Amino acid sequence: MTRISHIQLDDRNLPPPTPEIEQERKVAIFDLLEENSFALPRRDDRVVPDGPYHVQLSIRDKRLVFDIATEAEEKAAEFHLSLGPFKQVVKDYFQICESYFDAVKSLPPSQIETIDMARRGIHNEGSRVLQERLEGKADIDTDTARRLFTLICVLHFGG
Repeated sequence: MTRISHIQLDDRNLPPPTPEIEQERKVAIFDLLEENSFALPRRDDRVVPDGPYHVQLSIRDKRLVFDIATEAEEKAAEFHLSLGPFKQVVKDYFQICESYFDAVKSLPPSQIETIDMARRGIHNEGSRVLQERLEGKADIDTDTARRLFTLICVLHFGG
């Protein structure tokens, strides 16, 4: 089974999220657990434990950490990604999300749609960066990358 069955964000040392950020987090986790594709590729002839997997995401020492375990809570993998490649796209994503949340309150639907299209474009860019950064570490599809990128943004917001 090549999927994530449980995901946890280690946000113990982060400030509480805004209501909007908390909503994004809940939706991303729900959607991710409903449907995702996540596999650990074989590396250096090492045996890779079968999924489904439990994933804990955290930020430690300015690095994004994926801590992967099996359903039986046995360590399956851990990898650390530099946050540098995500910095600009996360910043752009938060700016466009802020514009979107403001627009929903007062602008006509046509303008909201334009902002939402830009938001989706930036979100796609973030998911593409994530897929590139995970190459050789984990195989994920585009929808899984999009949902994980949202969770990375949530962690970035607090960090």
